[in-house]
Parts: sequence; C-alpha cells; structure tokens
Amino acid sequence: MLNDLKQQPADALLALIKLHNNDPRADKIDLGVGVYKTAEGDTPVFGAIKAAEAKLVAEQDSKAYLGPEGDMGFVEKLMPYVFGKQDPTMGGRIEGMQTPGGTGSLRLALAMVKRAGYTRVIVGKPSWPNHNQICADLGLDVLEFNHAAADGSTDMDALRGALASAQAGDAILLHGCCHNPTGIDYTNSEWDEIAGLIADSKILPILDLAYQGLGLGMEEDAYGLRRVLAAVPEALICYSCDKNFGLYRDRVGALYALVADPADLTAVMSNGHSLARANWSQPPDHGAAAVRLVLEDEALTSQWLDELDQMRDRMRQVRAKLAAAGKTGGVDLTAIGDQNGLFSIIPFTPEQVQEMRSKHGIYFAGSGRINVAGLTLGNIDQFIAAVADVTA
Repeated sequence: MLNDLKQQPADALLALIKLHNNDPRADKIDLGVGVYKTAEGDTPVFGAIKAAEAKLVAEQDSKAYLGPEGDMGFVEKLMPYVFGKQDPTMGGRIEGMQTPGGTGSLRLALAMVKRAGYTRVIVGKPSWPNHNQICADLGLDVLEFNHAAADGSTDMDALRGALASAQAGDAILLHGCCHNPTGIDYTNSEWDEIAGLIADSKILPILDLAYQGLGLGMEEDAYGLRRVLAAVPEALICYSCDKNFGLYRDRVGALYALVADPADLTAVMSNGHSLARANWSQPPDHGAAAVRLVLEDEALTSQWLDELDQMRDRMRQVRAKLAAAGKTGGVDLTAIGDQNGLFSIIPFTPEQVQEMRSKHGIYFAGSGRINVAGLTLGNIDQFIAAVADVTA
C-alpha cells in the first residue's frame, strides 16, 4: 500500500542548500540557512558549551533514560532568564519540560491546545513556515493577519482586528522577539497594548521565544513575553536554545505552561508528558545537559553571555551597514537597521531572486528572506552591489 503515498514537494530550504553547495564560484554567499555565522563565515561552537561538554564527558556516569520531561535541572535553570529572576515560577503557576528543540516545543504546545479543545490558531503572516505546517498536521484551523505594515512597522490594526474577531476556542501564536522571517518586532508600548487586548479577549496566548538574546539583549528580548504573562491567567511558552547557545544540531528546547491555579499544573504537565511519550518518548540529553552545566557555573554563564553579546553586536553591525546603504537600486534597505535577529525580508520579485543566484551567486529564499548573519564585512559590499544591479 505504500505505493499509494503521493509525492510531496521538496523542501525549499534543503533544495536551496543543495544549489548553493553545487555552485563552484568562490565568492558565492549563502543567506538562506537560519544559523549564525561569524565574520569569517563559520558557525562556531560556543566556548562555554565546549567547556561544559568537556565536563559532561568527564563526569557523566550514566546514559539511562530521563523520562519524557527530560533534564528538569536544565528546565529550571533556564527559567530566571525567561521569566525573570524575581519570581520565575510566578507564584508556582509555571512549570516546564524539555523538548527536542523549539520545533518540538511548538508541536507539543499545539498538540496540547488541540487536546484542550481549541480548534483555531491566530497567526501573523508571514510567519515561520513550520507554524502553519504543524497546525495543518494536527488539524487545527489557522486564521492569518498581516504582521508587517507597508512602511516596515508592525501592522497593529491587523492584530487588533484579529483579536476583536477571536472566538471561544481560539489561541494566538506570537513571536516573542526577532520575528522570523521579517525581523520586525513589536515595540514595548505595542506589547503593553497586546497584553491588554489578549487579556480582554480571553483567548490563549502561545508565545514562541526562539531567539532570546539575539535582538537587543536577554532582558530586553523577554519584555513582551513577560508583559503578556503578567496580564493573562494561562499561556504556553515555547523556547529554543538552538540559537542563543549555538546548539542547532543538538535540538535543545523547552515548553512551559502558565496556569491560573498552581493546583492545575500537575494535570496540565501530565498531558505534556503523555503527548511527548507518544511523539518522541524522551528528548535527547546531551545539549540540554551542557546548557544546565553552563547555567550552574557562574564563570561559564558569564562566558556564554559575553559570547552571545559578541554574536548580537556583529549582527547589529551588519544591519547598520545595510541600513547605511539606504536606497539601493529599486529597494530601500534603511529599515533593516531597526529590525532584530537573524532575518529580514527584501521585496525581490521571483525573477530578481533567480538573478541574484544565477548572476551573483547569492542564495536566499524565494520570499526574499535573508539571513543577515550570512553577510560579513568582507562580502556585504558585494551583496549591496548585487541588490542595486538586479533591482535597478
């Protein structure tokens, strides 16, 4: 019966990687894959992680299963950075579990939403492709609203309209910071308004915090999430360490639940555990254990934060140089300087995307999404010149 399965379309990102790898030009540029790169074009392992891994190899005395909740020491050590050091459990109302990356966290959150009786998820457009894909796979309906306005700011009117039309059984999925793919984030004052609107609407917020520390700073990037949590009785929080600890291939994430009454946490988390058991049984240990060891050691924590600062500073330098180019050919790059995280979207036509690849050896998604960390001070002028050429 396997011959009844229909051919699925190739993954666009994997196809893009293959095209880039097969390009023989020495000056080719990969702006498609969403990983951080140094000024030399490398994706490094954090020194703090290397030190933690050495300690793990020397001291770990078992590879026995941990259970579907994963490394709870990792989950708990992360909480002050996500929810604040003053009261990271919000009076015992927050508990979490480890997941295989941020994607595993999102899958688990949306599966819990469905099990709880929710039927529709409100999602800004554009969003990370897996958001809608996971909803579709789970049979959840998606209601989209425009995330970005024509002037490059957030489209608050669209969000207000989506929340005003929300119904019982709706959840809303929001990026906590460093919006993927636009790089356009809500301001603090907009988050203040959003928190009030969600509280008044009584819908369930799902907050995806996949890039904390890559925008303006660890504390600054948590503002919106904390503001919403302070206003609502319940929420689900999806977290990824893949970017801010550089642990992409180790798939390190966590799911947290905020409940109105601490007495409800046992039942809520039991559903998380049973869904995880049915999906992946238990998450991989190595990366989460390394993060836990970093956060347990004051010197390693300081080293990690310094490395994260350097990563963020480099991306801000790239953004500043792109913005300084201003009107380039037929597009204006100025707004990129005010955006956050790895990604921005440049409004290329499909033909211009192809020309950037064929003529200039510069590879990125057909949507015009570029990974700004793929640019270095050595090739950024090449990119700006190519943009001017194909959009003139």
